[in-house]
Amino acid sequence: MTNENRQKFSGREGSGGNPLLQKGVPSRFPPSSPSSPRVFFIGAGPGDPGLLTVKAARVIGEAGLVLYAGSLVPREVVAGAREGARVLDSSSMTLEETHGLLVEAARGGETAARVHTGDPGLYGAVAEQARLLERDGVPYEIVPGVTTASAAAAALGVSFTMPEATQTLLLTRLSGRTPVPDTERLRDLAAHKTSLAIYLSAGDPEGLRRELLAAGLPPDTPVGVAYRLGWPDEKLFWTTVDALPDRVRDENTTRQTIFLILPHLLADPARSKLYDPAFSHGFRT
Repeated sequence: MTNENRQKFSGREGSGGNPLLQKGVPSRFPPSSPSSPRVFFIGAGPGDPGLLTVKAARVIGEAGLVLYAGSLVPREVVAGAREGARVLDSSSMTLEETHGLLVEAARGGETAARVHTGDPGLYGAVAEQARLLERDGVPYEIVPGVTTASAAAAALGVSFTMPEATQTLLLTRLSGRTPVPDTERLRDLAAHKTSLAIYLSAGDPEGLRRELLAAGLPPDTPVGVAYRLGWPDEKLFWTTVDALPDRVRDENTTRQTIFLILPHLLADPARSKLYDPAFSHGFRT
């Protein structure tokens, strides 16, 4: 990218000359942390306080305002807030209300920790909050978190990839109240026979099975299911594509559930080249 274009997309010409900002894309290019952020978007992970990053725990412990989505983030995740901090559940708040609290804290000289479930880069509302902060000149920083797909794979003891079977993971969801673009229909993505992590789709397990079978997946394709991962009432179990709706309804896991579709588990495992004595590389001849 030329210096002229970099300057254009960095927002230095003002928002009126920045096509990315007009479309809702943050103005910093490349993205970088401001020198003195007052608002931190924290990825809290799926629910287990032990999966907070060191940085996330430190920011929560230093913040004067801790604003967390209580319907998705357990209270234990923000239990490390300092004495005297305002710890507020945003479940019933609107975007305008949460924004007002963040701005109030920042302009009052406090650090604000906006705590979201999982990783802020996936299926969250960080972008729209960041746009409002940029509009009002409030610096912010994003602290990544453990996404539920990674935590679910670890809890179930599996890998998304296998040598010679699959080297690709797709993260997606069913279309619902939030539409999915036609080019990202689940049946089209699943037709690649790669690993899939399917979020926000537990309310329609019949639709999930229909799309996976329409993609040509065998009915006995293994499906790992994780419900409220990291919460005291978490559930972990295995099923198949064909049996998925009945098992989900029997277990009453029709919300806050992620599905790992893993066709490669039907294949014979292949040995990794990295530790194969017949395979040489820069550290072993």
